[in-house]
Amino acid sequence: MKKSVLFLGLAALLFASCGEKKQEEVKTEVETTVEAAKEVVTEVAATDNIALGKQLFTDKTCATCHLADTKVIGPSIKDINKIYEEKNGNIVSFLKGESPAIVDTDPGQVAIMKANLDSFVKDLSGDELAALSAYMRSVK
Repeated sequence: MKKSVLFLGLAALLFASCGEKKQEEVKTEVETTVEAAKEVVTEVAATDNIALGKQLFTDKTCATCHLADTKVIGPSIKDINKIYEEKNGNIVSFLKGESPAIVDTDPGQVAIMKANLDSFVKDLSGDELAALSAYMRSVK
């Protein structure tokens, strides 16, 4: 009788420990799946943000003065990105009028930029300005 009770106790302990291991496996699988889903959502959001920024860049006529890799009236987007990266600048802050020009600092050019920014981007939301910045940074 004692052997039967001991045997049943060991069997119950074995089954209980296997169940905990299975729960850990399931928990790990769920966590991995959730993380993968978050990454996909983040990638989709980033892609949508860049697409919105590109649309705004065109709609707000930024493309009239700035091309991807060629200086037209203003510097190219690549040149803007390079200087902002080198000087640790913030494009959104510049577009909001909260920081000075750091790419083309010629007073005449700055006056033209200021007038354009005041008329073209003053009504953009913070999210739209962030999208515009994301698009510009995506141009390589």
